[in-house]
Amino acid sequence: MRPYQDITDPSVAKALAHPLRLRILAALEQRTASPSQLAAELDVPLEVLSYHVRRLTALGFLKLVKRVPRRGAVEHYYAATSKPPISDQAWGAMPSAVKDAMLGASLAALGAHLGEAAAAGGFDPPEAHLGRQLVGLDHQGWSELAAELEACTKRIEALERASDARRAQAGTEAVPASQASEAATVVMLLFRAVPDAEPA
Repeated sequence: MRPYQDITDPSVAKALAHPLRLRILAALEQRTASPSQLAAELDVPLEVLSYHVRRLTALGFLKLVKRVPRRGAVEHYYAATSKPPISDQAWGAMPSAVKDAMLGASLAALGAHLGEAAAAGGFDPPEAHLGRQLVGLDHQGWSELAAELEACTKRIEALERASDARRAQAGTEAVPASQASEAATVVMLLFRAVPDAEPA
C-alpha cells in the first residue's frame, strides 16, 4: 500500500481516526520509540499497540527507523512521517462520529502540547503569537479565508525547507545562532463559531 501524501479517500481518513492511532502519532511526532515503549507509555496491551503500529506503517503514517538487538530479539523503533493533509472532499464525506473522534483526540493532544510548551517558556519569545478573531463572513468570504489559510500553510512549509537548506549548507561548520534549529508549532483553526459567541 502506498504512503498517502494527501488523504482523499474517506476510508483512509476513517482508519486514521481511531483514538489510539492518533495517540500513537502524537507520541511519535518529535521522537522515535518501540511498540513496547509505547504500550507502557499509553497503558495498552503490547499486542493491541503493535497491531495499530503495523496499520499506521502500512498506510504510510509511520516509518521504521532502526532495529536494535535486545535479549535474543530485535526491537523495532518507529517515527511519524510528515502528517498528510485530509482533502476537503474526504473530510466532507466522513461520518460525523469519525470527525468527532478525530477532533476530540487532536484537540486533546493539542491542549497537552500547548500546556507543556507554555510551562517551558514556549511563549516567552517576543515573536510568539496567540490570537483569536471572530469574524462575520458570507459564503464567498468563508471560501476565500479557507484558501488564505491553505496558502499560509504552503508558505510555512516553504520556510521550513529554506531553513533545512541553510542548515545543510552550513554542514559540519559551526552553525550561526540565526541558523540553529528551533522547534516551533503553528496552529491554525477555522470553524463555525457558536452563533451567540462574543469576542473575549
